[in-house]
Amino acid sequence: MGKLKIAIIGGTGKEGMGLGLRWASAGYEIMIGSRQVEKARLAAEEINHQLSSKTVIGMENSEAIKKADICVLTVIQSAHSQILESLKEVLQEKILVDATARVDFREPRPPDPPSAAQQAQEVLGPKVRIVAAFQNVPAKVLAMTFDQPINADVLVCADDIDAAEQVIQLVNAAGMRGFYAGILANANVVEGLTSILISMNKYYGIKDARIMVSGI
Repeated sequence: MGKLKIAIIGGTGKEGMGLGLRWASAGYEIMIGSRQVEKARLAAEEINHQLSSKTVIGMENSEAIKKADICVLTVIQSAHSQILESLKEVLQEKILVDATARVDFREPRPPDPPSAAQQAQEVLGPKVRIVAAFQNVPAKVLAMTFDQPINADVLVCADDIDAAEQVIQLVNAAGMRGFYAGILANANVVEGLTSILISMNKYYGIKDARIMVSGI
């Protein structure tokens, strides 16, 4: 797979900027999307400053999507359905990576099914290839030593195997290990793992517990 164009929808938060930083460092063309163009541009400028480059571009979400090969959704869970509805038309025929984990950090509990990614599929329809990934990666570790690998594995769920494989390559390019973890319905279990990691963080007084897969 060549170097794809990646739009990060709602990409001005820690997770979106961290992923954008890592992919831009790996040579991908990155568009940081936001509903507020100025906010997107400031986020892009911050990434460019860290990379001493001018390659990352900030723009309105729909414009970023139009230019992208793959789109990555990194919005807070309360904005999930609203932003999908607003971008439904422009997302058609795209691969959409949904990083949403519907977990309350104050009182972490596994979410009820269907998974956020399944909900996205229902909203967007069958022409959008939905992949669930990055729900368990602590956002703050993405920007730390961004040119070095992270000791974290990413479980990738999708009904479309080809789309999943493309996302796994992006995971690896970002310095993590990606593993196909089954159908989109399995993403609900992956979201639930986030509640376990948060609980472990609280109990052990740490901030960045993460998933590692052995035996493969």
